[in-house]
Amino acid sequence: MDKLQAMALFVRVVETGGIARAAESLGIPKATATTLIQKLEASLGARLLNRTTRRVSVTPDGAAYYTRAAAILAEVREAEEALSQHSSAPHGRVRVDAPTLIARSVIVPALPRFFARYPGIELALACNERHFDLVAEGIDCALWVGEIGDPGLVARRVGFLYFATCAAPGYLAEHPAPAHPRDLARHRCINHFAPGTGATVEWVFSKDGERVQAVFPGHLALEDENSYVSAAEAGLGIAQMPAFVVKEAMERGTLDLVLADWLPEPAPLYVVYPQSRHLSRRVRVFVDWLAALIADHDGIQLRSTLPGLA
Repeated sequence: MDKLQAMALFVRVVETGGIARAAESLGIPKATATTLIQKLEASLGARLLNRTTRRVSVTPDGAAYYTRAAAILAEVREAEEALSQHSSAPHGRVRVDAPTLIARSVIVPALPRFFARYPGIELALACNERHFDLVAEGIDCALWVGEIGDPGLVARRVGFLYFATCAAPGYLAEHPAPAHPRDLARHRCINHFAPGTGATVEWVFSKDGERVQAVFPGHLALEDENSYVSAAEAGLGIAQMPAFVVKEAMERGTLDLVLADWLPEPAPLYVVYPQSRHLSRRVRVFVDWLAALIADHDGIQLRSTLPGLA
């Protein structure tokens, strides 16, 4: 039995919550994984996992062993990477999650520069509006919008995401543009609903110390960000979306700015990664590159990129 392989497998079982998922993430058959866990338990003389037909849970001995095994594996990776830094550029696979619109409009267009600098890195980029369990899903790092409440994550704030209110020219031709946020009660609004809960997200505006926070009426609520932009461009109502998206749409002539002097509250942007996981060199260089990309992107950081918001 390869003890390090067995330890790595056990750690993944704990992190993913199941032998099958751990085996899949490591690219080995489930039967092989089951046998390795059994051999590891036999060599230690202790049961690490409680297994039933429906679930796998960690025993007290398993929890203690997980902490030590994860630390040992992290030290092994750190030692290997310390040597490789002297002989080669960072290489390997990095699994990343990012919001759909930022991935499409900000990250992907900049990737040629990243790969020119780090040709040995393979990037697996998923677009999600949900905040998944990074450890359980095997995600190395993610770009999240909003405050981070998970103490098990390292959260590096890289800026703020500014929003603007807009509508298609065709919609505004039939409906007078609102002069005050409360006028939205007489309009069709395209709403967001929160992933997981399904609750409609409130709209928030502020101007000269006055703050308006409400859910406005609408015939459509969406979770997917690409669909949200398409709905606004199709004239289905008034929408609130990131300023850099509105700028692109205004340049295309598909959206016009409304309520320009009422600013939606910005949301913080964080690059997050698991606190318990050793940050490999390839992940570290990607995190640093992503942080610099977001921090330098005018469309995200500056409201002045939109006419009327200078």
